[in-house]
Amino acid sequence: MEALHTDTLLLNRLKKGDMKAFNTLFRKYYPLLCTYGKRFVCVESAEEIAQDAMLWLWEHRAEEIIQTSLAKYLLKVVYRKALNRIEQEQIKLNADTRFYQNIIENVLEEVDLCAINDLSRKLNEAIHRLPDTYREAFIMHRFKDMTYKEIAERLGVSVQTVNYRIQQALNQLTVELKDYLPLLLFLCMNDEWI
Repeated sequence: MEALHTDTLLLNRLKKGDMKAFNTLFRKYYPLLCTYGKRFVCVESAEEIAQDAMLWLWEHRAEEIIQTSLAKYLLKVVYRKALNRIEQEQIKLNADTRFYQNIIENVLEEVDLCAINDLSRKLNEAIHRLPDTYREAFIMHRFKDMTYKEIAERLGVSVQTVNYRIQQALNQLTVELKDYLPLLLFLCMNDEWI
């Protein structure tokens, strides 16, 4: 009951623009509002919402807005703001998802399936025409996700040798597949080739 009485006195002083009263209320309620907000949103958002709630209290200090206790009122404000934040983030996520889906669908519509099959066949042929040492290092790195160090250990050569072999393989493949480079780059970015 004493806290309610103290809040009433502080609110009366706040209505008159008393900054000390506001600072007292801020120190008293801000940690509680942050803790409550973290139940719904991330820490940064909870802190921002708690600050917004307290700022709103200051900006509307002259209005008769609090019917029950200040604590209940502020917690309700944080709850509503947190729900609004969640809804805004969900809307943004949905919009981003739709945007990226549209991009992928448009790109896939532009990519001819026959061209992909043709590229796959030509790429396999080009890889098989590589010198054995280049092909072996390239396949281990690109298709078996082995690091240069792992390849070097497996083949009993230096990391620099592995690097050289893979670079030479890439150079030869680039020359042989120059007509397919745009499609090859697209497929490499999406990890879909071979």
